[in-house]
Amino acid sequence: MSKRLLRIGTRASQLALWQANWVKSELEKRYPGMEVVLTKIKTQGDKILDVPLAMVGGKGLFVKEIEEAMLRGEIDIAVHSMKDVPTIFPEGLALRCITEREDVRDIVVLRPGVASWRDLPQKARVGTSALRRKAQLLHIRPDLEMVDIRGNVETRMRKLTDDNLDAVILAAAGMHRLGFTGQIGEYLPVDVSIPAIGQGALGIESRIDDAETNALIDFFNHSETSWAVRAERAFLKRLEGGCQVPIACHGVVTERTLDLTGLVADCEGVHCLKKTVSGSVDDAELLGTSLADDLLILGAGKILNEVYQHETFNVTREDV
Repeated sequence: MSKRLLRIGTRASQLALWQANWVKSELEKRYPGMEVVLTKIKTQGDKILDVPLAMVGGKGLFVKEIEEAMLRGEIDIAVHSMKDVPTIFPEGLALRCITEREDVRDIVVLRPGVASWRDLPQKARVGTSALRRKAQLLHIRPDLEMVDIRGNVETRMRKLTDDNLDAVILAAAGMHRLGFTGQIGEYLPVDVSIPAIGQGALGIESRIDDAETNALIDFFNHSETSWAVRAERAFLKRLEGGCQVPIACHGVVTERTLDLTGLVADCEGVHCLKKTVSGSVDDAELLGTSLADDLLILGAGKILNEVYQHETFNVTREDV
């Protein structure tokens, strides 16, 4: 190892800093003589807090400034939540590693006195920022009133009281990483709430031509997670979707077989298309594209067109 300094670019949110510090710690353990520093970068998405994401350009707003810093040579790598990473990268940059996945499930945090989300009363108020969660819950419980909420984990949980909600839905991975295990509510089975593309995994982005850095970070890549997430992202790319539409996909690897489940729904969960396919991990991305094509044949294109026409400008980002 000749490199003595490695600079990590990251957003400055509580969860982003936890993720970047975890990568920093792992690098320092593996390379004791290396200095690893964090460079906090405020993205456009962090600056615009009162406008729906879809109105200002989508999830790329949370990586653009970080990628520009990398292209200028100001940082060496970037650490992202895979949920935030667009499917297309600027020339010269690439997703080098995908880390081992945390728990992929969603969690329902319930108000006191409610034992399960299935016991929520008629017309209960449920807070979530994600259309995919809203659509899947409404598909099962169309009586629920879904309320858009934003903010970090603590802010969203406070909204149970502040906004008189009956439940809020969050991602298990973020809850675990930030140490909220003592306040976790009820896990939603994956067949009830299929996760967001890449949920629970971290991605490390780097310059393609930086061979030294790439060799140093390759140990982060977790093969099983990488196969699954790359298939999910191929599914998303084929559908030309983002976090503004109710699209979900989840891959599970057993030995060298990948089972991939994809979903496309309308915002009210009335029309909900879901299918599972299986294949070799060697064909992970082809499997994702093929699954998307299957759902398009079943009518996913029409559903997505209607979502974009009627709902896009009322959507907020899925942070956790």
